[in-house]
Amino acid sequence: MNLQTTDRRDVLKFATAAVATAFVLQTGSSDARRSKNSMIYQLRIYEIFEHNKAAFHARFRDHAIRIMKTYGFDFVSLWETATPERTEFVYLLRWPDAATMKASWDRFMADQEWQRIKDETAAHDGKMVGAIEDRAMQAVDYAPQI
Repeated sequence: MNLQTTDRRDVLKFATAAVATAFVLQTGSSDARRSKNSMIYQLRIYEIFEHNKAAFHARFRDHAIRIMKTYGFDFVSLWETATPERTEFVYLLRWPDAATMKASWDRFMADQEWQRIKDETAAHDGKMVGAIEDRAMQAVDYAPQI
């Protein structure tokens, strides 16, 4: 076997591997696109109160997010907004499917640490959340990727 034959075989192996890798990446990308379009986004809107807004944010930032993440909560982003009628805390979650969303919420709401923190902060700072709006949303097939 001469050097030229070995080089040609190496080039052929490299080219085959490159084509196979490109196929896997392309297939994975389209699977990822389909997966992202089938994901559920959950929009949560909480009415919060000006007199204890700082305490609410401290509780959510320092405790709720940490505990929620242990149950698979995937935070896209969080916002605060105000209308003339009320102040709102808004956040967006991402879920792979409805069953996971429900199971994660059930586990979080039953979490002993979260129950204790809610009770303690409510006793100290009063009621922190008024009305809650909850919307599970699924992207339409022509939606841009988030």
